[in-house]
Amino acid sequence: MPESRTTPGTGSRSLISVVVPCFNEQDVLPRTYERLTAVLGHLPDCDHELVLVDDGSTDRTWDVLRDLAAHDPRVHLVRFSRNFGHQCGLLAGLREAVGDAVIMIDADLQDPPEIVPELVGRWRQGWPVVSAKRTCRQGESWSKRGSAYVFYRLLDMLADQPVARDTGDFRLLDRVVVDLVATLPERRLFLRGQISWAGFPEATVEYVRRARPAGSSKYGVRRQLSLAHRALMSCSAFPARLPVLAAGAALGAAATGSLTGHKAPQGTWALGVQFLCLGVLADYALQEYDQTRGRPSYLVRQSVPGRSAARAARTATLAQPAPARVPSGPAGPDGRAAAS
Repeated sequence: MPESRTTPGTGSRSLISVVVPCFNEQDVLPRTYERLTAVLGHLPDCDHELVLVDDGSTDRTWDVLRDLAAHDPRVHLVRFSRNFGHQCGLLAGLREAVGDAVIMIDADLQDPPEIVPELVGRWRQGWPVVSAKRTCRQGESWSKRGSAYVFYRLLDMLADQPVARDTGDFRLLDRVVVDLVATLPERRLFLRGQISWAGFPEATVEYVRRARPAGSSKYGVRRQLSLAHRALMSCSAFPARLPVLAAGAALGAAATGSLTGHKAPQGTWALGVQFLCLGVLADYALQEYDQTRGRPSYLVRQSVPGRSAARAARTATLAQPAPARVPSGPAGPDGRAAAS
């Protein structure tokens, strides 16, 4: 169970940051702002800020955002030089947010701001990650609903660490989780997978995903396939293991045929050996990939230092600055250091 959190913030009131990536959302942004501020304004013992990220919009999104910021000092804006993508928009927002907890939500109002109090409530109970799970997807085609259903279950089956099913990026993260995730050096982002990899306890709040009240979806087939590819490559080593599985199947078929007197198809042994060699190379490539993407070897969630007198004395000694040393040149003929 998570630890109880009775005083989330440093003072008597908590600060809740809401990160909203925006791409060509001029029509819906005023309503998004109104609904978010209405909900956040009624949270007990909480202040809030809105971090709105313009992901290279080509319509009047930036003008709308500037107008909101001009009338509300709690609005913080970030503008990209071009469209870098939804995940980059979320990451930029996480890095700019300063709240004790950070909520990520899309601007299109398919994810209802009205369940934010539930997310905050679970956070106050001590959960560092609170995900919003979709029980129904209204206003979406059967093909999109079907592809999403298959995607989440395939990812859950193949991922090295469990990834919550039917949950998007609509979730709340504690400050500790934000600080860890926002500093990961990976460039090909799939934040859901990175949050799951971090391994913090996660609670779930269910909701019905509504149809968009205005505008159109920016996630076409191409973007969906790109996100699925990024998710699989980021969360699973299974693709790199495929040659080894193929080698096992080919060599197993060849060996079974030899033992039972049934001649295996021509080239089965050679094909199995080739797949095996590819699998060995893929394993080396996977190790290099793990090294270069820069994830730390471990994450420390909490530390309770020892209170012994010996430890305190050693800690005080280590904290003292080392004495300054004057660099000296090589020794001269008389044994003294030469002047530098």
